[in-house]
Amino acid sequence: MPAKTPAMTVAASTFPYLYSHSGLDALKHLHGMGYRQFELMIFPPHCWPATMTAAERRALGDWLDGEGGRITSFCYPLLDNNPNSTCPLMRRYTLDRYRETIDLAAELGCPWVIAIPGPVNSLINPPRAWMLEWFVEGMKELVAHARGTGVGLLLENVPFTFLPTAEDMLRTADLIDPSVGINFDICNSAYIREDVPAAIRLLGKRIGNVHVSDSGYGEFKHERLGTGIVDVKAAGAALAEIGYDGVTVLEIIADALDPGNDPDGDIRASHAILAEAGWAPL
Repeated sequence: MPAKTPAMTVAASTFPYLYSHSGLDALKHLHGMGYRQFELMIFPPHCWPATMTAAERRALGDWLDGEGGRITSFCYPLLDNNPNSTCPLMRRYTLDRYRETIDLAAELGCPWVIAIPGPVNSLINPPRAWMLEWFVEGMKELVAHARGTGVGLLLENVPFTFLPTAEDMLRTADLIDPSVGINFDICNSAYIREDVPAAIRLLGKRIGNVHVSDSGYGEFKHERLGTGIVDVKAAGAALAEIGYDGVTVLEIIADALDPGNDPDGDIRASHAILAEAGWAPL
């Protein structure tokens, strides 16, 4: 009788707690909910390597070691940064922040840093060829910086960037370096009306990390599963088909400071839906 395929593991993102908790306090909060694997957001004042003291970095590592926790990925959301800006000072600023994140990841034994192409939302965007050249050049620099540290670089498919599709991700990763993988965001793919299972099969072994949440086709969101367009069973089946054995991150975005939100409840409810679809239970 063939061995049963292990259930895919689940991590929780600190995204809902950017303003309510420090990075370490958010990890402690999620740990109290039962999580041992985490995606930590790189975002000031939540967690900002440029200003972290040696004592703060040591406290983070000591807590993870003491509690058996693990940061499985670092994510730097696109707000005050742009790796394919027309301004070379902004491109340099962004790359320097990524370099600091890679260094922190190496220090804490985190295997992945997620990199996102810059946004395109103005009335007249730079030529795509320019943006691609700047982005690829910058990512090559980061790959060189990470070499030998045990930290890998993942590109993420994001709708409001100039590289929104799975095919865009694959082609761009190939231009950068064979070591570059993909952080595949299921919700982002569904939102742009991709065939999510086909996108997963296309990316195959290049997928190093997965994000999951839900949204409608109207306003772009990352809400609790079961509220929108994301078919987790179909996505899970495709991930199993390609032999994916990495982490799936619950990237629920609901500001914990807003009294109308319940991120803890959203995370628990979403994890229960994942468990029904073949992921490991909480």
